[in-house]
Amino acid sequence: MSCFGAKDDKDEKVIKIKGKVALQKRNLLDFNDFGASMLDRAHELFGCKVCLQLISSVVGDPENEMRGKVGKEAYLENWSCRISPITAETVEFDVTFEWDESFGHPGAFFIKNNHHGEFFLKTLILEDVPGSGPAHFVCNSWVYPTKCYKYTRIFFVNQSYLTSSTPEPLRKYREDELKNLRGDGTGELQTWDRVYDYATYNDLGLNRPVLGGSKEYPYPRRGRTGRKPNPKDSTHETRLCILNIDIYCPRDEKFSRLKFSDFLAVSIKSLGQVLLPEITGVCSKTCNEFDSFEEVLQVYKGWEKQRIDPNSLKSSGGFELLKEFFRSDGELPLKYPKPDVIQHDEFAWRSDEEFAREMLAGLNPVAITLLKEFPPTSKLDPAVYGDHTSSITKEHIEPNMNGLTVTEALEQKKLFILDHNDETIPYLKRINETTTKCYATRTILLLQEDGTLKPLVIELCLVHPDGEIHGAINKVVLPTEAGVEGSIWQLAKAFAAVNDSSCHQLISHWLMTHAAIEPFILATNRQLSALHPIYKLLQPHFRDTMNINGIARELLISEGGYVERIVFPAKYSMEFSSLAYKEWVFTDNSHPEELIKRGMAVRDPSKPHGVRLLIEDYPFAVDGLEIWSAIDNWVREYCSIYYSTDESVQSDTELQSWWEEVRTEGHGDLKDETWWPKMQTIEELTQSCSTIIWIASAFHAAMNFGQYPYAGYHPNRPTMSRRLMPEPGTPEYEELEKNPDAVYLKTIASRFSSLLGISLVEILSRHSADEIYLGQRECPDYWTKDAAALEAFKKFGQKLIEVEDKIAKMNNDATLKNRTGPVKVPYTLLCPYNLPSFPMGLTGRGIPNSVSI
Repeated sequence: MSCFGAKDDKDEKVIKIKGKVALQKRNLLDFNDFGASMLDRAHELFGCKVCLQLISSVVGDPENEMRGKVGKEAYLENWSCRISPITAETVEFDVTFEWDESFGHPGAFFIKNNHHGEFFLKTLILEDVPGSGPAHFVCNSWVYPTKCYKYTRIFFVNQSYLTSSTPEPLRKYREDELKNLRGDGTGELQTWDRVYDYATYNDLGLNRPVLGGSKEYPYPRRGRTGRKPNPKDSTHETRLCILNIDIYCPRDEKFSRLKFSDFLAVSIKSLGQVLLPEITGVCSKTCNEFDSFEEVLQVYKGWEKQRIDPNSLKSSGGFELLKEFFRSDGELPLKYPKPDVIQHDEFAWRSDEEFAREMLAGLNPVAITLLKEFPPTSKLDPAVYGDHTSSITKEHIEPNMNGLTVTEALEQKKLFILDHNDETIPYLKRINETTTKCYATRTILLLQEDGTLKPLVIELCLVHPDGEIHGAINKVVLPTEAGVEGSIWQLAKAFAAVNDSSCHQLISHWLMTHAAIEPFILATNRQLSALHPIYKLLQPHFRDTMNINGIARELLISEGGYVERIVFPAKYSMEFSSLAYKEWVFTDNSHPEELIKRGMAVRDPSKPHGVRLLIEDYPFAVDGLEIWSAIDNWVREYCSIYYSTDESVQSDTELQSWWEEVRTEGHGDLKDETWWPKMQTIEELTQSCSTIIWIASAFHAAMNFGQYPYAGYHPNRPTMSRRLMPEPGTPEYEELEKNPDAVYLKTIASRFSSLLGISLVEILSRHSADEIYLGQRECPDYWTKDAAALEAFKKFGQKLIEVEDKIAKMNNDATLKNRTGPVKVPYTLLCPYNLPSFPMGLTGRGIPNSVSI
């Protein structure tokens, strides 16, 4: 019996196809939908059911513009007999289709939800389609009641088709679905809407500029919500009420129930931890201040106590909120875990070696660059900002360069710089007019024979008091170990860390991953069908991103949000990141190109990854090249299955529309830049896809999951400063001589701001219990029907396991001093997988597929 080809009417035969539908019903904890769940059970008794209809991929219907013929209605069986679970568990239902054999192979199906509540549809598996065997439909989508839609929900088979190779009966269905996802650009979007559209960042607050859509404040686009204009200023969107995190994004982009429960529990726990230290602080000598490092360390006391076995909580039905307070990783309720950076030695972070090492293996290992000229110069417009050439001289640094001259070190490429001058100066005067007091900093370092970096000098720059046009007033600080000069050096390192921490949080982390990736999510869903192989390649790398970005816009990066409270640009924070976006170049975001751009690597075809690192023991770069190569090889092998020539790329209309929209809409403020790939060759396609996946997965992991291990102890990574360097002859200088630790702590953030920052980075540094990591898929065996793609993906996963083993060996190599450093914290941020025993712990490892937190 064959499913393909037409037969005479007398030979037509109706066959029965058994199927299984996996879905998650509304559970008993969804109290706001409890009534709907009861109505659904009652209505099932009267025939108001969940209805499915198969659609032919072979035979078109002349009465419906040759769209595939639609089969008879079939219904989920025994809905009322299945008890709704307390937790979000998958339930399977049988379904039996009557299928006209002449319709051939089903390529899609309609589903109508005639209930009152929504459900999460995971898969439809047809056990045996005569002539072609099993058929898999991977859905992973919320299906709302039919009254919520102006169209019937459709899901396609897991076969991939380029635009031109789509079976004719499916072509118009494919086009219809994309039109539905684009929406019409009007109206306030509701929870059940499945609309992906663009908007500027006009929802951050009335007293903050609109980001995006102007030359002054360019920015990537975010997802449109359609909320009404603010009555006080129509250029801004109305914001939600305080603490409301129900920001619109398509429901399929929202956190799963399990993840939302995790997120809520961690947030309550972390923010609740602020209370006890704050109450304790009332007894401190100075209100809202830490008076000593011992007071800071008291925040983490109690972390060592005995663990509580979470298995003892199984009878709770798996309540994630409850389990979060009784963890298996040594953490206790409402207690700050002790950060990795002070686990082995509570003061090793203060060493110069660790200060420098963290530029290669810490939170922000993408800011250090090769120093190419001396003294360092500025790219700022001298007509606006004056002369910002550095005041550092050879005489300052050569006595500490192990016998090298500056000229020799430049020639041998042994001088490096952490330069936060140009990004900070445009805002520094305005920032220092607030309660924040900070410098723009430059730090020069020397590469030594053992592979470590040695700080040589820190320059602290202030805007000239007579105005920006007059340039800067610079203070040069040299390394000193003892006395008041040693305390001044420690303060100079703190000011450099403040610059670097803000650069990390606002640019390296938020802008370069969260904000930069959202336009790709929008364009992919608007222009690439679920049938498209590139959609199937990229879609896992977009999971949860729009949801976490919406929460960030509402609570973190908005006017008066948490970020403004804890980073030194304060109310200028988002403007600060907009200035950096002017320099954003998509092609420079591939890992090898990013290293080359900073001068940290040079092209070398003889090397395994095509580049040679100037610092061989550069953990972020070394591990990143391994991960990048694994991603790139996987993407190349996958794309070669579907694209055999450059012409096949050029003729793919969906692909071309996708890339055009990424450039002209999603990143529209940079649409005229010449660096954009033209998307005319297989090489451009693979490089672009590899870069998108790298940004969303490995790069974000490296920027995000080390936050608590390093910045959970805020003296190591201060994000704010409140006083400038004490000057001789002042009371502050006398205090520095007598009690340098107190001055250090008074210079950086206050007690409350510090605790708030620690709580925030704890939330951001945790994985969800349902995290899906690089090399993994939600449906690993049938996310695609193409055997070659499945085999290539399997190889990709195996390669990542090899990379993880390689990283472990390097971390145990004592000759690689930058891998662990004085603090004895191994570099694991690019280890692909998390520790299975601590799925939600602060493990500082694991690469999720997407920007998921």
